[in-house]
Amino acid sequence: MSSRYLIVIDMQNDFVDGALGTPEAQAIAPALVEAVSSFDGEIIFTLDTHGENYLDTQEGKHLPVPHCIKGTQGWELIPALAELQRERQARVFEKPTFGSTELAHYLVACNGEEPIESIELVGVCTDICVVSNALLIKAALPEVAVKVDPALCAGVTPEAHEAALATMASCQIEMA
Repeated sequence: MSSRYLIVIDMQNDFVDGALGTPEAQAIAPALVEAVSSFDGEIIFTLDTHGENYLDTQEGKHLPVPHCIKGTQGWELIPALAELQRERQARVFEKPTFGSTELAHYLVACNGEEPIESIELVGVCTDICVVSNALLIKAALPEVAVKVDPALCAGVTPEAHEAALATMASCQIEMA
């Protein structure tokens, strides 16, 4: 018996229409919500999570735009996904950085209990958090099919999105 996972990366208010929102992230949201609502398998969400001291962190020094501060509206999933997360009682991983080692360890443990058929990643930002998590998961589970749906991801810019997709394809991450 195999299992399928859909990992929704950082579809939080600040990345869609907040501090770091983009028209591309707004554009993918409706189709992404539909994909989550119809997915047959386990759904997992990640939340970019920072504290009030964000500007003092390594990331904050390189990207001095406070965002996804835990407890703020910007940190929360977009409303339609927040509702689906509650309905499905989907697991949520808070991550203080781009990739979640905790998520990768969790998936390794799940694969040990029941072989994972596939892991698909969607969300934002393709060129930062999606690529970081996809590569971590692929490194931890090299024999599991790891996929990214380009139509359900958005990068910081369209060019950065395309570059990240090319990098992931080079690392044997399938484009769904």
